[in-house]
Amino acid sequence: MNKFTAAYLAAAAVLAGTSAHADDLDQLAPRPDVAGTHAATAVADVVVTANRTVQDLNRVAASITVLDQAAIERAQTPAIAELLTQTPGVAYSRNGGIGGVGSVYIRGAEGHHTVILVDGVKLNDPSTTQGGFNFGNLTVGDTARIEVLRGTQSTLWGSQAIGGVVNIITAAPTKPFEGNLQAEAGARGTTQFRAGVGGASDSLNWRLAASRYDTDGVSAQSIGTEKDGFTNNTVSGRVDLKITDAISLDLRSSWNDSTGDYDGWNGDSREYAETNELVAYGGLNISLMEGRFLNRLAYSYTETERQFYNPDNAIQTKTFDSIGKNKRFEYQGSFAFTDDLNATFGFESERAQMRSRSPSDFAPNPAYNLGRADQDSVYGQVQWTTLPGLTLTAGVRYDDHAQYGDHTTGQLAAAWVINDGATTLRAGWGQGFRAPGLYELYSDYGNLALQPETFDAWEAGVEHRIGDMAALGLTYFAREADNEIRYKGCSAGTADPLCLVNGNQRWGYYDNIQKTEAQGVEVFGHWSPISALTFSGNYSWTDARNASGVNDGKRLARRPEHMANLSADYRFAQGLNAGVSVRYAGKAFDSESNAVALDDYTLVDLRVSYPVRQGVELYGRIENLVDTDYETVRGFGTAGRGAFGGVRLRF
Repeated sequence: MNKFTAAYLAAAAVLAGTSAHADDLDQLAPRPDVAGTHAATAVADVVVTANRTVQDLNRVAASITVLDQAAIERAQTPAIAELLTQTPGVAYSRNGGIGGVGSVYIRGAEGHHTVILVDGVKLNDPSTTQGGFNFGNLTVGDTARIEVLRGTQSTLWGSQAIGGVVNIITAAPTKPFEGNLQAEAGARGTTQFRAGVGGASDSLNWRLAASRYDTDGVSAQSIGTEKDGFTNNTVSGRVDLKITDAISLDLRSSWNDSTGDYDGWNGDSREYAETNELVAYGGLNISLMEGRFLNRLAYSYTETERQFYNPDNAIQTKTFDSIGKNKRFEYQGSFAFTDDLNATFGFESERAQMRSRSPSDFAPNPAYNLGRADQDSVYGQVQWTTLPGLTLTAGVRYDDHAQYGDHTTGQLAAAWVINDGATTLRAGWGQGFRAPGLYELYSDYGNLALQPETFDAWEAGVEHRIGDMAALGLTYFAREADNEIRYKGCSAGTADPLCLVNGNQRWGYYDNIQKTEAQGVEVFGHWSPISALTFSGNYSWTDARNASGVNDGKRLARRPEHMANLSADYRFAQGLNAGVSVRYAGKAFDSESNAVALDDYTLVDLRVSYPVRQGVELYGRIENLVDTDYETVRGFGTAGRGAFGGVRLRF
């Protein structure tokens, strides 16, 4: 299996609807619903992800950015990863165009150190490289809201929540019957179609959605001339049934199928990958003690199958074959002691499995590498508004891993709203623990001697608002990591015993070879001098470095030290909306040794939209207006200037 095949990951654009009941906000206890049934509503100052419950933003001590449906539609960006880079502290890299392997780095953490949720279901494939999530395949689809939680969040969200958590929340029906359609076409033979239909009643909410994204793409290798296309199809459904006033049932599932071309070692090739992903969830919600004690019992299942092919092979065209499965049982509860004191707690039991192999002309049918990991976890968190405006948060998590024993992590945080609500001070400390993934342990590059990774993180910040007209925020963060797992290559003739398997030398293996340190500053702001004009922007300084070994002091790969976003939007009296976005990514390095540099770059996008009449909107955009030539991964292609246009219908 070549390095490109080994690097390719897969994930679904998992799209499922949610229900919304505004009266739930009046309950004393925060609703234990990480699917975001409230966050999908128009309540701007309520978030779900930070505390795994519906919370007033003023009580949240963590750094969080919310992209609501209006912001998502205004941006017109089809790729979730590109939306995320508009928020503070987020960088990304991708091997080629949409469909190529994509990683998101929050506050300089590794891509596999971020938890990805779609309607509360954790998405990860145990058979992928380091268990990371491939943002290259994830399109906007039916997304109505995205909450980006930055910083170490392992106490509530468990392993992998080191850099942060991204919760993608899909559209919610609000009428007895409603629907939406969207069609788009543009550069590089790109077409995009989305459709959804659903309804809401006193006892039953339901939604069905489907989407298709298709593009001829760009050459995955920058030296290539053949375009590498990508096709993604997703269907999803959800039913929320109110059985009694105190009991409700949530059922949702989605199926994703994608095919993407990629290039081999030396440029153009006919290689391609196929990915199928199934996600299923069932949850039972029980409200007790007149809404003071809320409970959720749930089961989720994900299965990802990936196959890679090289049609030019003489004997075996399949070059990689894997299946990753996750089964998760969980209980989550919340209890309101008083209006100012509440607790969130729960239990999780996860069973992960992988099967992978790398056929070739030399070994057409090798044995599968098999792996399994079981982990049980208990967590609890208390929030107490001790004084008017001052909310203290404390949490603890206990993990019992079948291979790595038990581990306890903690978290402390505070949010203080002062100055008649105009200013908020936030500070927090948290720990992280990540056991080695199945691919790191049992794949062709596995190492059974690996030890868990551990993390400590701090942050402090201030935010000031002047009504709805302006806001400015500043946050400082720092993180230390020990025992980080990295891939270690094997040189020819090495005496390293881990480079030999059954007497045969392998390309390399995973090892605990790194300590890392990161610190940085995030600044954001928006200003609306008049109701029709809005400016917004952010700047991030991220200093993420190795802190041990031969690369001690060198910057971590593919993480720009400086990043900035600036956008301006204007709404004309006739209804026309126009906007411009500018994104800057500073110089980065493509290797841990910092021997290969990635130049800084600036991207400019233009966009317009026009409501023809109620329920009908035309829109268009020009991406990369000045046709900037740039790279996020050395040697891989990126898209140049492109124009796109479409129509949205709502009924």
